[in-house]
Amino acid sequence: MSFYNFENTDPEEEDIHYMKLALEEAKKALAEDEIPIGAIVVSKNRIIGRGYNLTERFNDVTAHAEMQAFTSAAQTIGGKYLRDCTLYVTIEPCVMCAGASYWTQIGRIVYGAREEKRGFISKNTNLLHPKTILKGGIMAEECAALMKNFFAKKR
Repeated sequence: MSFYNFENTDPEEEDIHYMKLALEEAKKALAEDEIPIGAIVVSKNRIIGRGYNLTERFNDVTAHAEMQAFTSAAQTIGGKYLRDCTLYVTIEPCVMCAGASYWTQIGRIVYGAREEKRGFISKNTNLLHPKTILKGGIMAEECAALMKNFFAKKR
């Protein structure tokens, strides 16, 4: 895995930079005819985990982008807790992924577009660890467009 250091100190620019990389992961899912959601985990300006939806390939409903990224990050750092890390994910996490983020004790979650039907916010916002900071709407239009185009082609 390549460790890319991001030097910009503007937090908004940093979030956009990493969301663009999460979008690249989502495009990998799209290329495999998976629902185009991508995620990366960042620690101290280094990408330590990546993932994209692999539910079709693995025939596994738990193979969401966030779960892949959490597993990858835990393997990279050699531990299950991601307290000083940020998860960047193109679409608001579902209840399962929000629950998994609780167990990782991730420091921050940044998502692109809301997921009105299956996102955790509409179900229960108390699913996150009490110390996890949540930020949404980063590159929301681009993130949502990937999903809308994917499902439009399926119909």
